[in-house]
Amino acid sequence: MGSSRQISVGGVPIGGGAPIAVQSMTTTKTHDAAATLAQIGALAEAGCEIVRVAVPGLPDAAALHEIVATSPIPVIADIHFNASLALKAMDAGVAAVRINPGNIGGAERVEQVVRRALQTSTPLRIGANSGSLPEHLRPAATADPAGALVQAATEEVEILERLGFHDFKISVKSTSVPVMMEAYRRLSEAVPYPLHLGVTEAGTLVTGAVKSAIGIGALLAQGIGDTIRVSLSTDPVEEVRVGFEILKALGLRQFGPELIACPSCGRTNVEVHGLAETVETRLKAYREHFEVAVMGCAVNGPGEAGDADFGIAGGRDAGHIYAHGAVLRRVPQDRLVDELFAEIDRWIALGMPRPERGRRKLALPVVGAGA
Repeated sequence: MGSSRQISVGGVPIGGGAPIAVQSMTTTKTHDAAATLAQIGALAEAGCEIVRVAVPGLPDAAALHEIVATSPIPVIADIHFNASLALKAMDAGVAAVRINPGNIGGAERVEQVVRRALQTSTPLRIGANSGSLPEHLRPAATADPAGALVQAATEEVEILERLGFHDFKISVKSTSVPVMMEAYRRLSEAVPYPLHLGVTEAGTLVTGAVKSAIGIGALLAQGIGDTIRVSLSTDPVEEVRVGFEILKALGLRQFGPELIACPSCGRTNVEVHGLAETVETRLKAYREHFEVAVMGCAVNGPGEAGDADFGIAGGRDAGHIYAHGAVLRRVPQDRLVDELFAEIDRWIALGMPRPERGRRKLALPVVGAGA
């Protein structure tokens, strides 16, 4: 189940009962330090807690000094095939290094990386990916793809343990959600180390968000996993947003507002889709955690809007604004959103006081230390 060991990535605790950390990866060329730092800044603004940058060559490694010194969040260097780049990354002060012991150049090179990691107190991320399994495990992947991923990961674990190194986290990612879930379940029973969850190459925003929510969310609900990355073919800021939405939906983290919105149907007297999108866009400016309900009719609207911290229930020409279970007032439709946010801002300025009242919503019970 949840990992018993804990590591620290640039001051962010991973595993051993720490809050689930949200990661992403830059899409810029790392040797362009200015562009990379600009993207890291946008990710940090969205709430990203750890960022990974690709280091495929010497110019990228040379840029790490500036990036690490300026980045507002811990930087992980992503390195394959070249152990000397891992050494340079650690000398630059990165918070962690992602390597694959199987492709870094043999046992001697792995030992060089581990020795430097011990000297610099740099944690590592190791693990397997369904798209790059070692040659000797590819035949086994046909019959048991999850088993092949776990075997690849545990072989890497054994290498590091033989060298006396235990400061690492592990991933076993797959493009298949069922394979990924089964691999992480088996791995969680086999090792005590922190697990980095993700569905690799999940797809575009909608498809990738759905796959990630199912795969990552189901594992977290079982207490499996300590840090996550939602891999999307879009702006990486969206990865962070989806990651936090998964955690918020499970009751594991409280970060930013939570929007509750009803689907459009024939009962509504207002265009709920546009109203909800307007509210959601404005909510992105807030870091405080609170619930806002956007409802379109008198069937479920009053109940759901009243159960949230704030809510609006639309009507034909006017709607109601709710706050903490009480109707505040009826407002003309064209002023509904502005009046809602005026109430929210007033409440935040007062210190976000919440009156005692019954709550119908319960957080999902989560088993394991990963919660």
